[in-house]
Amino acid sequence: MTTLITGATGFVGSAVLRRLVEAGHTVRAMVRPSSDRSNLSGVKCEIVVGDLNDPASLRAAVRGCEAIFHVAADYRLWVPDPDALNKVNIDGSVALFRAAADAGATRMIYTSSVATLGLHADGTPADEETPSGLGDMVGEYKRSKFRAEEAVRKLVAEDNLPIVIVNPSAPIGPRDIKPTPTGKMVLDAAAGRMPAFVDTGLNVAHVDDVADGHMRAFNRGAVGERYILGGANLSLREILAVVAAYVERTPPRIQLPHGLIIPIAHIAEAVARVAGSEPIVTVDGVRMAKKKMYFTCAKAERELGYTARPPLGAIHDAVDWFRAEGYF
Repeated sequence: MTTLITGATGFVGSAVLRRLVEAGHTVRAMVRPSSDRSNLSGVKCEIVVGDLNDPASLRAAVRGCEAIFHVAADYRLWVPDPDALNKVNIDGSVALFRAAADAGATRMIYTSSVATLGLHADGTPADEETPSGLGDMVGEYKRSKFRAEEAVRKLVAEDNLPIVIVNPSAPIGPRDIKPTPTGKMVLDAAAGRMPAFVDTGLNVAHVDDVADGHMRAFNRGAVGERYILGGANLSLREILAVVAAYVERTPPRIQLPHGLIIPIAHIAEAVARVAGSEPIVTVDGVRMAKKKMYFTCAKAERELGYTARPPLGAIHDAVDWFRAEGYF
């Protein structure tokens, strides 16, 4: 089976790529001209150059493919121009799936995010049916992913496209080259660059388990359904304690109130606009941290046979990879 994957040079995509190859797929990886291809090293796959903003390149990329794994996304919590996020995450996703359908693809996986899901005010784990609306989305990234998932569900309902949706939580592990916001948190903690923290929480999962969940969704998922691919719900204090114990550091003990960080975030964003770089902390990031992003994977476990390893191994693997690659 010839399978196209987008986002294969990225963190989650590179893990999905490896699972596809292991499963015997003939894999075609679509990469942007400017992409860092180090995550493709040593993996047997065809590489084609394409861009979600270039419809002609999408038509060329999907030609002859029976399956599509759309993992790519513009994942930035702060952008000077929100339209850039929307063009990639919404318009690009729709264009890719339409091109794939026209090319005869019969099975498609869309990588969404738990960012599109609702949360419970009391911090109890949310699931795929927890209500959410656009007004609940904090920040341009979350809003773009929410609209993108809506657009994908519309393709299923109105155009009968064979798309299964997966919603990864906060994956950690090897090959986080950028790194992602969660990976940077682990890296900074391991390197002793996080002297304080806020009261928040995440659902963390090993990136390889998330990749396995993609394959299970491909093999067993119901068209139009969505499945949370996550792991364990941990407070930020607990995550930092695990990292500190592993690298033999003292964990940070200063808990900062959210209200104290908001002014700092405003200043950081103002500096970033002038400097043309990403801020060290964002207003949206602080606002998101006010809620614990806890989820349950019960549906994926029940319907897909999904399992997640204990978080200790995922955190240790992330630290080991950052250390081996010289990120400290």
